[in-house]
Amino acid sequence: MSIPTSLSRRRQSRSRRAASGFTLTEILIAIALIVILVATAVANLSGIFSGGQEQVARLFVTQDVDTPLLSYRMAVGTYPTTDQGLHALIAPPDGVSGWRGPYLKGNDVPQDPWKNPYHYRFPGVHNPQGYDCWSSGPDGQDGTADDIGNW
Repeated sequence: MSIPTSLSRRRQSRSRRAASGFTLTEILIAIALIVILVATAVANLSGIFSGGQEQVARLFVTQDVDTPLLSYRMAVGTYPTTDQGLHALIAPPDGVSGWRGPYLKGNDVPQDPWKNPYHYRFPGVHNPQGYDCWSSGPDGQDGTADDIGNW
């Protein structure tokens, strides 16, 4: 039994199309998606790097000090008091048992990008169930609008 010629031609044309690769439309769609992804990434990178010093301070306050304070709390049972401050992450405070630090690298608490010490309060005003940690910002004055904190 032979296959009709028109059916045979349809099968051949389908197999040629399947083996021929991508169509121009598919390539243009892929290029458009790549351009959109790159544009989004560039826009996000400029937002990250435009903050400069404020972004560095915010990262320290919200991330770099969070893990050491949590480790301190797990070892000692509570966060350091306001009087003990962030120095409790480097040297054991008097009368504290269970301290297994240092919880921060180095011999001193890092300073904010403007060379001022970070502020710490436990229990926090902005975070009553936890602690407040903040930088005074570029003006160096505590309690002003440019303060950068974990709230």
